[in-house]
Amino acid sequence: MKPPLTLYLAAPRGFCAGVDRAIKIVEMALAKWGAPVYVRHEIVHNKFVVDDLRGKGAVFVERLADCPDDRPVIFSAHGVAKSVPVAAEARNMVYVDATCPLVSKVHIEAERHHANGLQMVMIGHAGHPETVGTMGQLPEGEVLLVETVEDVARLTPRDPGKLAFITQTTLSVDDTAEIVAALQAKFPTIIGPHKEDICYATTNRQAAVKAIAPKADAILVVGAPNSSNSRRLVEVGAKAGCGYSQLVQRAENIDWRALEGITALGVTAGASAPEVLVNEVIEACRARFDVTLEYVETAVENVEFKVPRVLREPA
Repeated sequence: MKPPLTLYLAAPRGFCAGVDRAIKIVEMALAKWGAPVYVRHEIVHNKFVVDDLRGKGAVFVERLADCPDDRPVIFSAHGVAKSVPVAAEARNMVYVDATCPLVSKVHIEAERHHANGLQMVMIGHAGHPETVGTMGQLPEGEVLLVETVEDVARLTPRDPGKLAFITQTTLSVDDTAEIVAALQAKFPTIIGPHKEDICYATTNRQAAVKAIAPKADAILVVGAPNSSNSRRLVEVGAKAGCGYSQLVQRAENIDWRALEGITALGVTAGASAPEVLVNEVIEACRARFDVTLEYVETAVENVEFKVPRVLREPA
């Protein structure tokens, strides 16, 4: 007899519109120009997706310098610094920008504030490609990075009365709210975004995990270790009252010993994790437990982003 297990499946989970679009851009570029097509940085942070595209003829590199002049190059969904397309143009390269439109929105915001003479504060993770790309929209020193409330306390801007803030799109909604409150307390005139920068998909996936956490003994988040939004889901689950949250790339990474004796399990996936990997996890649970599947839906997503025009035109 297999032990009974209620499996709460989060909805929404997995691919967001920006990830969907980025993957489609690589596939359409391969169809239009043939292999190889170069991609600067992982198109999205998921090994399964990257390996699949590599098998189709995509070559992933970390620097534009690693790309030949005569093959198309795609910039990842996380966005790139202004200097990257400039360098590509200088080499007469064909390039396609797969930056998520919601990341581009933050870039435009930063430029607008800069044009108005404001210094930017960015809430984000140092070294994450999205943060690097966003900070790289403005000249050196114009964007100050903060990761924590403690960082805010240490912040010494050029003019405390001329500040605006932006955020990475994949942060924890609650943690970011605390940092924003600290910024507003220290710099009462700081200007924030019209609508928050954390994207709809990050917000929705975190809300679904919060709804599941009180009912679950454990939560599995399908996603990659370098995926910011996936790691935030693990933290949100733990904070929302679930005793055990685990990030797994695939079913084979599940630590079953940690799940011994549980009767309720939450399962979700980061925005760059494909549904096939979620199904793999569900099947692995079915092999060990008598599973009753319950959907926990907290939002319905119907966002779709168009691919760049260059890919919609014939070669």
